[in-house]
Amino acid sequence: MNKKFTLTIVAVAAIAGLSNGYAQQADDYQVPRTEWGQPDLQGVWNFSSNTPMQRPERFGNQEFLTPEQVEQEQARVERMQAAADAAAARRVVDPDAPPVSSNPGGYNDFWVESAGIGENVRTSHIVYPLNGRPPPTVEGVSVQRGGLGPDIPGERPVRYVVGGISKDGPEDRGLSERCIVGFNSGPPFNPSLYNNNVQIFQSKDTAVIFTEMIHDARIVPLYDGPSDAPGLDDELRLWSGDSRGYFDGDTLVVETRNFTDLTVSYGAFGDSRDKVLTERFSRLNYDTMNYEWTIDDPSTFTDKITAVVPMTKVAGQLYEYACHEGNYGMTNILRGERMTEQRAAEGESSR
Repeated sequence: MNKKFTLTIVAVAAIAGLSNGYAQQADDYQVPRTEWGQPDLQGVWNFSSNTPMQRPERFGNQEFLTPEQVEQEQARVERMQAAADAAAARRVVDPDAPPVSSNPGGYNDFWVESAGIGENVRTSHIVYPLNGRPPPTVEGVSVQRGGLGPDIPGERPVRYVVGGISKDGPEDRGLSERCIVGFNSGPPFNPSLYNNNVQIFQSKDTAVIFTEMIHDARIVPLYDGPSDAPGLDDELRLWSGDSRGYFDGDTLVVETRNFTDLTVSYGAFGDSRDKVLTERFSRLNYDTMNYEWTIDDPSTFTDKITAVVPMTKVAGQLYEYACHEGNYGMTNILRGERMTEQRAAEGESSR
């Protein structure tokens, strides 16, 4: 089955038993403790999802799908899959046929893992604003859009993570192509194409949030509360910001500031210099964690943005994502462009 058309749909019978449309903490569930008495959030957690980040406009302020809508969505996906299977069965591969497009697409399309794990019938991950969509931006805010398609001309610095503005040099490529920031490694974490995994380690006074994508380890010092956590000097700026954490009951709260202005604030808009990110990690049962984040960036958006992304515990381990060590993609992109320029020059000189 083509995973691009795969959606994990909860059975209607199961939905009838959900009070809020996603996994709830059982009344009798006791969050396990570490040897220091703190809530134990350790392990590898997967945040793959087929739920859109922002809500389709047709749902308005509706936060959860009804059982009838789930059935309709399941039928729609099955129709799409049947059509794709039928088209594949009719396809005749001719190795001598010319390419149908000059854009070959991503070389890694077959790794896509966008089907969620577990019960989730949200209409969007964004829950605030109430329409499930980012708020309006501040007038005059910068906009940069990237993507896997052709380059989108623009100016340096390239703040988005995928795509580029040209192929003159590595500075013209997106941050993930440069192995600086993964396209789903956050913070905050947003479900994406693949490598939607994070591992949490804990000690008495530290939590480590280790992402699979580009293997970034965010070391979070733990304090008694938000007022006890000293921050960095304002002039010190980091790609992933400076994080400080504390426990609010059974929830790990992580507040992050001091982001660099070389990344977008959220989506395609602004930069992160004035952004404050608050993340909340709450274990609901043995294999489910509620991950909630809020972005407060008055320099970019007219209101806050809050999203809820369920995480599922998986029995596995993370392996090194050796991005720089194997980044032949960057070398080949730039080499290919130089060859194109050379051939164009040779063609001009032969006329």
